[in-house]
Amino acid sequence: MTSTALRPRTAADLDDCVRLLAEVHKSGGYPVNWPADPAAWLTPENALGSWVLTLDGEIAGHLIVTAEGPDEALVERLFVDPRRTRAGLGRRLLEHAVAFAEKQGRQLALEVVDNHGAAISFYRNAGWRESGRTPIDWGGDQASALIRFEAPSSVSS
Repeated sequence: MTSTALRPRTAADLDDCVRLLAEVHKSGGYPVNWPADPAAWLTPENALGSWVLTLDGEIAGHLIVTAEGPDEALVERLFVDPRRTRAGLGRRLLEHAVAFAEKQGRQLALEVVDNHGAAISFYRNAGWRESGRTPIDWGGDQASALIRFEAPSSVSS
């Protein structure tokens, strides 16, 4: 039987998270532009919390919630091991983010580029509502807009 755990990310997890992010980038193009310093990219100054989801002790998913103003927060750096997609890991991370933001009294949103159809479908199926689109110029030939989604009012976790 597989053992899963959702826990705060530690400094000791960062190298494994960068390796997993590289796998995600190679297989699915996230992030669209590979960061010059992926460890720093995974450690934004405005982070309210960062978590990893482990399967049998191995990191299989990652999530950060960042502050966006005094009453808002964003889901960021959410990714799952490409070998383990469609197993409910992303949903578990997303539900954790919603519960965390509600406890903080913050409205939660997320942004995704328009070329990530699977992610867009995932968020819609999880009850997130599209609230806007912003044209981008940093997506190259891969993406032309950033889609903003607002969290459902409550999700049980």
